Amino acid sequence: MKTVKNVGALVFDLGGVIIDINFDRVLQIWAEYGQVDLATLKSRFSFDESYQRHERGEINFSQYSSALRQSLQIDLSDQQFEQGWGAIFEGEVPGVSNHLSRLHEKFPLYAFTNSNPTHQVVWERDYAEILGLFRTVFVSSTMRLRKPEPAAFEAIAQEINVPLQHILFFDDTLENIVAAENIGIQTVHVTGQQSIADATALLVPAP
Repeated sequence: MKTVKNVGALVFDLGGVIIDINFDRVLQIWAEYGQVDLATLKSRFSFDESYQRHERGEINFSQYSSALRQSLQIDLSDQQFEQGWGAIFEGEVPGVSNHLSRLHEKFPLYAFTNSNPTHQVVWERDYAEILGLFRTVFVSSTMRLRKPEPAAFEAIAQEINVPLQHILFFDDTLENIVAAENIGIQTVHVTGQQSIADATALLVPAP
């Protein structure tokens, strides 16, 4: 476990760290509506330019749906795409609320998610209790910046008034971890609950 020091704020990714996500649930619904094999649909789906533009708020969900019709080669309505899109969330990551509850007594907690307005409606509604532990949830589609862009991390540091080197950032995507480290942020690569348990024990020992 890496040593952490002089931590002034903690920033957590949401999907995969705080809330479990499963893209197979999304694709399964789309496959059923489109009457295509799930494996075929998985082979066609990618986090392409349209996906990233949607997360930056550059296109809305209807425009993203149009892009999906072409890339996935299925003719679904916007409503059918939205139904599948909202099924991505599986619940809180087990045990994470206990860690956050201990931490927020000592540190300001923030979240930073690559997300979009359609998903935001779902997670704000279904996970309001655990999200209430964060002072702010920074959303890529509102910021018009997304991980792993350095400018996104820099904008958050400026907003929370904490220098980059005094931020501890938790994410399950290695690309985001590397990008954060490259600009001086302390990081925890979350590969499971033990990653969070080990890191938080260094900050706030369990009673």
